[in-house]
Amino acid sequence: MMTNKPKSTSLLLAVDFAGTLVFAIEGAMAAANGHLDLLGAMVLAFVTALGGGIIRDVLIGAIPPNSIRDWRYGAIAFAGAAAVFLFEEQVRHIPQMLMLALDAAGLSLFAVAGAEKALDYGIHPFLAILMGGITGVGGGTVRDVLLAQVPTVLRADVYATAALAGAAVVVAGRGMKLPKTAVAMTGISVCFLLRMISVWRHWNLPVLGMR
Repeated sequence: MMTNKPKSTSLLLAVDFAGTLVFAIEGAMAAANGHLDLLGAMVLAFVTALGGGIIRDVLIGAIPPNSIRDWRYGAIAFAGAAAVFLFEEQVRHIPQMLMLALDAAGLSLFAVAGAEKALDYGIHPFLAILMGGITGVGGGTVRDVLLAQVPTVLRADVYATAALAGAAVVVAGRGMKLPKTAVAMTGISVCFLLRMISVWRHWNLPVLGMR
């Protein structure tokens, strides 16, 4: 039986596009640090930017995934990779803190967009929070696996937790019927600040075998 597919709001689309560009640049920069070629940069940019959204869409039944149906997602991802490839020398001199800020921004944008879309598809609020987290960390996890690294989400200080917190703010705000734009901006801010403060203060979740 066919189900009605909710239309993407302009806010959700803008947040999705912004997150796609930020994560595409980060993925291409990881390719540059790994000394990969142009194709490698394109692949890493694509999976980093769109992997989490594709996983989310498959899980919530948004088939085919939006990043496959809408050519603009792939175009944005490849444009980010091309920009990094063309300006590789400048990219290598980007301060580490700026890289962390970009990563936190992408994480925040995708966590909020993921939770928003899950709610729009009628997913239970608790699972919508999980979908926000998956959207935020899924692409980076695939990227790290391709680079033969332990995924950041499994070792970084308060990474997935920040994504879940931002998604939870969105779910709570939507449940209270608050304005969508204000809720989205608050969720983005909570996720971003929690991630950056955790890096600054060296916050970590308990580590197995360290007690």
